[in-house]
Amino acid sequence: MNYRTLGSAGPRVSEIGMGCEGLVGKSYEQVKEFVDKMEALGVNCIDLYTPNPEVRANLGRAMEGRRDKFILQSHLCSIWENGQYLRTRDINKVKAGFEEMLRLLNTDHIEIGMIHYSDALADWQAIADGPIMAYARGLKAEGKIGLVGLSSHNPEVGQAAVDSGLIDVLMFSVNPCYDLQPADEDVEKLWANAAYEKELVNMDPQRQALYESCQRQGVGITVMKVFGGGELLGQNALARIALTPFQCLHYALTRPGVSSIMVGARTTEELEQCAAYCGAPDSEKDYAAAFAAMPRISWVGHCMYCGHCAPCPKGIDVAAVTKLLNLSKAQGEVPETAREHYAVLPHHAGECVACGACEKRCPFSVSIIENMRQALGIFGA
Repeated sequence: MNYRTLGSAGPRVSEIGMGCEGLVGKSYEQVKEFVDKMEALGVNCIDLYTPNPEVRANLGRAMEGRRDKFILQSHLCSIWENGQYLRTRDINKVKAGFEEMLRLLNTDHIEIGMIHYSDALADWQAIADGPIMAYARGLKAEGKIGLVGLSSHNPEVGQAAVDSGLIDVLMFSVNPCYDLQPADEDVEKLWANAAYEKELVNMDPQRQALYESCQRQGVGITVMKVFGGGELLGQNALARIALTPFQCLHYALTRPGVSSIMVGARTTEELEQCAAYCGAPDSEKDYAAAFAAMPRISWVGHCMYCGHCAPCPKGIDVAAVTKLLNLSKAQGEVPETAREHYAVLPHHAGECVACGACEKRCPFSVSIIENMRQALGIFGA
């Protein structure tokens, strides 16, 4: 298993995390089997958006004696009422739900307190200015949660939350189809077939800006819907080209700011298959050819950090240089983190001899030589 630091100073989380979908409707013995498998695979991050008391109790019991091996991302504002899940902004219900969560999980803290599901700017503003954020920040000060998070599907909301400085983690839907779609408060539009019938060119700029902002500002991204609920994988794939699970995982993990992907494995076998990504050869992760073949969709001129430009005869990591260049251009200045990461690269843009070998290999016709020239000008080496 590979691990990444969550944001600027968070815990080390596994690249492959566990969504809680597979735990719903399972017996304690089945949940324990999942937890055993997670421990064996090194999967240490668990998202627990469901407030289902049976799921929480089973998971808490299954983690007994090994609670310190797992990073819990559990959701505030997600409560159980009248036998069903409810999203609430009622602070009294939020407080009661959190205390019940700790009791059922048999723990005195969670590593990530995720404010649940905000896709409307007005809703986010009410959270930020009201008692919910004050409560979450208070829990962090008390040590009952380690980091404050927000889950969203809307890049405008995500950007507002990141820029506010109030959150440490953003849970966001990241996949190559959703990334084509503009911001909207109606999440259903992300997977509407009609949205993919028109000509689509490159990633939505707000989504790219959001990921770059997270990396610059040290906000870790945990990913949901990496497979689009399965709609990126099958014969009727949204983009008309079926992707493999490894391709979807690799796409998300090559976006700036991303730390861990919460896969919705419904069996231990599915979890094991996802975890196998970490040891898979690059050829099985490569998404470039599939992207280039997608009808009515073009990424021409847009660096996807796919690595097809390699190898550079001078040893330059072109994808890494380009990512740091884009982060700096979006900021309008060189962020300290970008400068430091650039400095430790073994080879820099100034070593480029403009041979053009990389541009001939690029599936997306990126002007790599020009990017190297700009990187030299910005970073000075």
